[in-house]
Amino acid sequence: MPKDKFAAVWISHTSISDYLHCPRSYYLKNIYKDKSTGNKIQITSPALALGSAVHGVIESLSSIPTETRFEHSLILKFDELWEQYHGKKGGFRDLDQEHQFKERGKAMLRKVMDHPGPLKNLSVKIKEALPYYWISEAEEIILCGKLDWLEYLPETDSVHIIDFKTSRKEESDDSLQLPIYHLLVHNCQKRPVSKVSYWYLELSHKLQEKKLPDIREAHTKVLEIGRKIKLSRKLAKFSCPQGADGCPWCQPLEDVISGKGEFVGLLNRRDTYILSQESPPSPEDLEDSFLI
Repeated sequence: MPKDKFAAVWISHTSISDYLHCPRSYYLKNIYKDKSTGNKIQITSPALALGSAVHGVIESLSSIPTETRFEHSLILKFDELWEQYHGKKGGFRDLDQEHQFKERGKAMLRKVMDHPGPLKNLSVKIKEALPYYWISEAEEIILCGKLDWLEYLPETDSVHIIDFKTSRKEESDDSLQLPIYHLLVHNCQKRPVSKVSYWYLELSHKLQEKKLPDIREAHTKVLEIGRKIKLSRKLAKFSCPQGADGCPWCQPLEDVISGKGEFVGLLNRRDTYILSQESPPSPEDLEDSFLI
């Protein structure tokens, strides 16, 4: 009898990162729900708004035929998407800050239009909106995650995983992001993976190719963390490593729960808040990141 996917523990690069940084942060982002609304919570920030808008524009290109992919300006599409993050919805403290981040996004997209590279080539789309597979059906653990871009390489009938970065900070070599993406692509579509790359959109118009992660090693590492997450959920044990005073990863969310945040709307089915300028920023706010 097939396992019930709704009863499984779902893990992703984002949730794994949350757990490794601070189990309490993982709980507050992935399990906790506001009692009055029944929704999960999140804190918006300029970095998150920038990453979301730029990714939204680029990812929309994969559904357009290659020959017409760049017929229309990406800037116009960006302006449309930006409305979702305008003002407090994007965590901006004033119009000047919003303008600075918006112009950074436009500069990235102009770079893409001038140097489209692999984006002008054939791409592969995984049919599921959120690709997933049972990394361990016996243990009821599912690995999931959205992928930025899969370039099709006809000479080898393989795919090239490309992850777009709006960050000015390069991903660390021990990051699990590419290993997780390799696992997902390997298990969610039929073609082999022959290349993986980051594209730091603000830093360069060229891709930064990385070593292809070993699929078996990736499976072992990710499943081991998945087991720890499942055990924490079973025991309802999500302690902050820094104790009762909290850490930079969980404390901003604790501030929201204690009433220090300002509600700015529902975004991606989560109650979304901003914190006062006096509140210390979380580590995520200090870098332009976009995780899924």
